[in-house]
Amino acid sequence: MFKGYFDSDSYQTPENGRNSFLYRLFHYHRLYFTYKYAVIVFRTRSQAVRGIYDTKAWSDSSYYIFRFIENSGGRFNITGMENIARDPDPVVFIGNHMSTLETMILPCLVAPHREVTFVVKESLVKHPLFGHVMRSRDPIVVGRTDPRKDLEEVMTKGPVLLAKGISVIIFPQSTRSTEFKPEDFNSLGVKLAKKAGVKVIPVSLKTDFWGQGKLIKELGPLDHKKTIYFKFGEPFPVLTNGKEDNQRVIDFIQSSMNQWI
Repeated sequence: MFKGYFDSDSYQTPENGRNSFLYRLFHYHRLYFTYKYAVIVFRTRSQAVRGIYDTKAWSDSSYYIFRFIENSGGRFNITGMENIARDPDPVVFIGNHMSTLETMILPCLVAPHREVTFVVKESLVKHPLFGHVMRSRDPIVVGRTDPRKDLEEVMTKGPVLLAKGISVIIFPQSTRSTEFKPEDFNSLGVKLAKKAGVKVIPVSLKTDFWGQGKLIKELGPLDHKKTIYFKFGEPFPVLTNGKEDNQRVIDFIQSSMNQWI
């Protein structure tokens, strides 16, 4: 692959003067964040339309978003990055889904080490701004309205991608939620890993720094009081019928969330 953006297995955003009055005045404003986000959205869309938006470009644009989130007052706390590259074989990343932030940031954490794509909602690949970018990543597309059809799509395309060496990121919750509810966390990711014969990497995250907008979901308010957390667990094989392994992912997420709260 290519050189990553982080030199250690964990990362914490340094202060570097970000709490000064003048810095906060100009960078913590929502208009600054919206402007920077719009710039990267239109740039990546243009690249995808022209067919030049490859994995490196995707990862670079993700890191660009990472940096301007920091410049907008976001504080990252990332641990377990050694687990991303520990196993050279493709894996299924299974995590909770809280905001737009994780879909924007995970590529710069994962893609330097392995080819990867997402399981995404159909509405995202048809989105006028994000559709070209998402389609360029050859994702697994689900409707989120027919669980049986979604299962068939994931279990059909997923093993094909994994056999090609492309890892898959899946959020088993039906929608984004700032509250983690185990009862809404289905076992689709574990079932995919078992069928494809690959390992699972659990991902716990807390990204409610970036809220959901009323008119445009991707342009919600920023809560500077909240730290952004990502934690990657150790890869493990699916050895049971799936229920126990899915509970292992749930326990990992709940344990992390309890520490952060």
